[in-house]
Amino acid sequence: MIPTGEFTTQSAEETFELAYQIGETITASMVFLLHGDLGAGKTVFAKGIAAGLNIDPAEVSSPTFTIINQYDARMQFYHLDLYRIEGEADELRELGLEEMLNEPNAVVVIEWPERLGGFKIPAAYEVNIRDLGGDARSVLIEQISR
Repeated sequence: MIPTGEFTTQSAEETFELAYQIGETITASMVFLLHGDLGAGKTVFAKGIAAGLNIDPAEVSSPTFTIINQYDARMQFYHLDLYRIEGEADELRELGLEEMLNEPNAVVVIEWPERLGGFKIPAAYEVNIRDLGGDARSVLIEQISR
C-alpha cells in the first residue's frame, strides 16, 4: 500500500528513500504525478521509485529533452518530463501516453503533469514536493481519480 499524507525529508537521500520504499511496495500498474518547482526533487523521487523497482538509480535521469525514458525491471518503468510539452492532447497521444497508461505491469512517473492539458489520466498518486529551505522538503502524497 502506498503511504499518503505529508512527509518531511531533510535531505535528497531521505526523499530518495521515501520514494524507494514506495517503489518496493508496487505490485500493480500505477501512475505518479510529480509536482514541484525546478530543483524541488522530482527527479530524485523518480529515481527512488525506480530503485524500488530494481532499476539502478544511476541510470535514471530526467528526460527533459527526450521527454520519455523507459526502463525494464520487475515492472516496466516510464519516466516522463513534460516541461517542454505544450499540453496538447494530440501531442501526448503521439508520444504513446495512452498505451503506457494501459500497459499491464507498468509504472508511469510524470514530471510537470500540469502540462497534460486536457489529457485524462486515470487514478494516480499526486506527489507535491515543496522546498522548505536548505535540503528540507515537504512531500505531500495523495491518491486521486479523475
